[in-house]
Amino acid sequence: MKPAPPALLGPLLTLPAAILGGGVSGRAAQVLVGQLGGEALLYDEHGTGGGREIFTAAEARAHRLVVVSPGFAPNHPWLAAARAAGCVCLGELDLAALCWRGAVVAVTGTNGKTTLTEFLAHSLRSLGRDAIACGNTGHAFAALAAEAGGGAPDTTAVVEVSSFQAEALQHLRPNAVLWTNFAEDHLERHGTMERYFAAKWNLLARAAPGKIFAGPSVARCAAKFGRTLPLGALVATERQPADPRLRGTAFEHYPQRENFLLAAAWWRAAGHDETALLAAARTFRLGAHRLAPVAEHEGVTWWDDSKATNFHAAEAALAGFAAPVIAILGGKSKGGDLAAFVARIAPRVRHALLIGETRRELAAACTAFGVGHTDCGDLAAAVRRAAALARPGEHVLLSPAFASFDQFNGYADRGAQFAALVRALPAAPPSASAVLSLTARLSAAFLA
Repeated sequence: MKPAPPALLGPLLTLPAAILGGGVSGRAAQVLVGQLGGEALLYDEHGTGGGREIFTAAEARAHRLVVVSPGFAPNHPWLAAARAAGCVCLGELDLAALCWRGAVVAVTGTNGKTTLTEFLAHSLRSLGRDAIACGNTGHAFAALAAEAGGGAPDTTAVVEVSSFQAEALQHLRPNAVLWTNFAEDHLERHGTMERYFAAKWNLLARAAPGKIFAGPSVARCAAKFGRTLPLGALVATERQPADPRLRGTAFEHYPQRENFLLAAAWWRAAGHDETALLAAARTFRLGAHRLAPVAEHEGVTWWDDSKATNFHAAEAALAGFAAPVIAILGGKSKGGDLAAFVARIAPRVRHALLIGETRRELAAACTAFGVGHTDCGDLAAAVRRAAALARPGEHVLLSPAFASFDQFNGYADRGAQFAALVRALPAAPPSASAVLSLTARLSAAFLA
């Protein structure tokens, strides 16, 4: 079944719609427009997805509707051209929301939002409900709307919403919003922490009071920036005592414990039995590259936390180890106070192996704060250096704290390459003393 064109969109689709961005969101929007009976032309500055690489005032005048991918900042020249031509500009989430007939549970936060999104969908399905994770997870909301024909009224879209998607929302009205946490990230886009917070607040402001659930760091920043969470929205997710019911699940320890506590708050408010949520936690599996052991090699344990693309995530990973680790750090900068980050993690890092665009800035900060480090350049060199440095019983952690797009196709590519490099490490040659011992035993056996 195809989704019916909403009243707002029908008149706008008498001309082809312009889709800005040829990535996952843009291609999904193109399909959805087609299902609505319209024509969609794709534009992308790099030609991704076969998109046209030029969008000027002349191109803008050929359209009435412009659908914008998250990568386009509000001040992008293409958007300015579209507005000047009188086009209606919508984000991909808004396009999908206009076509969606089911419920929407929106999830945002600096960290943990993908896991929480996937866990909520998993938990609802365990009750026999029709629930699908989508949004910033890699499965666009517009793709879901197209696949499900707009969705049935009893279908729930659990939508991960990034700050890039939230800042320009006009039509998405979520039935509930869960905001995991707030910390330094994406300042290359938003410029300041206050503007970053305001982008996410735009999502929260679109839900009714009583349907908002937010962690303490969100409340602290709201107060700092002169905003007030609705009464009852605050969920105590930090420094909570261990819950034996979560033993052996992905949520037994922090940082994932935070996600479960937020999920449980919404779950109870929605009238569901918490016993069912605990049962769902026992069958839920974390996605790849989230603080997962890769291998044990020569007595050293290697961990893949490539999903840690900001300071807050890397700090949370490091906090889980009892002793300082050998940490692989670096990548593409997302803004923020890099020196302050290094100062905070210094006690938890025995030696830092630095890769990517930020490695020289990281090296300067490591020198300033007394952190032993090596400028490795790339991941392969970092793995080789870690193998040479690590002693039996120690841990090597890839938790980069930066985006991956300087050297990789994404955090998943970075994590997969790390795992392959670790698994390809050669066995260490036996020591001289081990060789002498083995020779003596063989000689004794031969003479016996």
